[in-house]
Amino acid sequence: MIDRRAFLSTLAAPLFAQRRTPNVVFILADDLGYGDLACYGQQEIQTPNLDRMAAEGTRFTQAYAGCTVCAPSRCALMTGFHTGHARVRGNKRNEEILEAGDFTISEMFKKAGYTTGMFGKWGIGGLGYPGYPTKKGWDEWYGFFSQMHAHTYYPEHLLDGEHEELVRGNWGAVKKGYAPDLFLARALQFLDNNKAKPFLLYFASTIPHANNELGRDTGDGIEIPEDAPYSSKPWPKLERKFAATITRLDRDIGRIFEKLKALGLDGNTLVLFSSDNGAHREGGHDPNFFKSSGPLRGIKRDLTEGGIRVPFLARWPGKVPAGRVSHHPFAFWDMMPTLADAIGATAPKGIDGISMYPALLGQPAKVHEYLYWEFHEGGFSQALRAGDWKLIKSKGKTMLYNLKDDLNEANDLAAANPDVVQRLSKLMASARTDSPDFPIA
Repeated sequence: MIDRRAFLSTLAAPLFAQRRTPNVVFILADDLGYGDLACYGQQEIQTPNLDRMAAEGTRFTQAYAGCTVCAPSRCALMTGFHTGHARVRGNKRNEEILEAGDFTISEMFKKAGYTTGMFGKWGIGGLGYPGYPTKKGWDEWYGFFSQMHAHTYYPEHLLDGEHEELVRGNWGAVKKGYAPDLFLARALQFLDNNKAKPFLLYFASTIPHANNELGRDTGDGIEIPEDAPYSSKPWPKLERKFAATITRLDRDIGRIFEKLKALGLDGNTLVLFSSDNGAHREGGHDPNFFKSSGPLRGIKRDLTEGGIRVPFLARWPGKVPAGRVSHHPFAFWDMMPTLADAIGATAPKGIDGISMYPALLGQPAKVHEYLYWEFHEGGFSQALRAGDWKLIKSKGKTMLYNLKDDLNEANDLAAANPDVVQRLSKLMASARTDSPDFPIA
């Protein structure tokens, strides 16, 4: 005789498995350009694991960072506010001003019962301040003291939770303790330790950010143990190392995927990959050498597309369509409500982000009326995208571009479209509130 209860439980098991909330892995590169990956058109730098991620998931072509520099971009990612409302709007005092009441993605995951771990660069809350990682929902945190500290790849010390760890970076003739390797080891250990419960892993690499304190003309502005597999390339020394760092990050991402598969977590883990802003020109690196911005104009610290449009990949077998290219426009401040939908949590009301979770699943999703950025270094600049129109106000000049016809933003249409300029200017004015920490200069 068939046990009816056992039989019904057997039928329900696959349905329960389908309803399980996913683990989430968010991998963030630092200063990686839109065109630095092969799956986005890169011709020289090898990124086989990220290319495979794109083939097995969805590649987004109109994803935007929170800003054109690190700290405000990361604040937008973590809090769901764009730079017109975010607490951190620039790299000035970015370690001090996040407040205890500023709710973050990590706190949202903790509230939903997840174990959380972050490894690498935080950049929006220093030791002793309310925005420090262990005060912002991170169960496990291992990384740099500050954003400036994150400029070195061979640190003498790192922070482990609220404690300092000596890693002996530059002691002696041989450098030891390559930070990306240390962060990868801890991330893999975190996966091992938390395989039986839902987790959020935030792997915030510093690759390919430069070390600006090193000589610009010596080829040392990019730090890496070796420049393989590009050692024989007839390129400048620094560019060989730049390419090698990206391929090394790709290798590390491959190891994260291998670990997920070995632990049986691959099928129920949403993996996201992006960069905090556009390509850089620092430490002697030339962003034109590898065409790091791809078809876009501008780099880090610009509000043209090359400074804020970033690569974005998503993979979740059986959920995120494989081999798909999505042109859905969204920005970092959409990540909080998107991930809330993914894990069955509730994002706070009043944030700027809207969920693009349907777009992750290959379905139509709500589109913002506009996307807004502001930038405070070297004078106050603003950008706003509404549909295909892009308005930029910088250094006393107003520029208007049609991104559908002019992705490179080569043709300023402001004079020919005063009505559009006026409409977008009104949106731009309404998109922000003043910040005492970032007054308009």
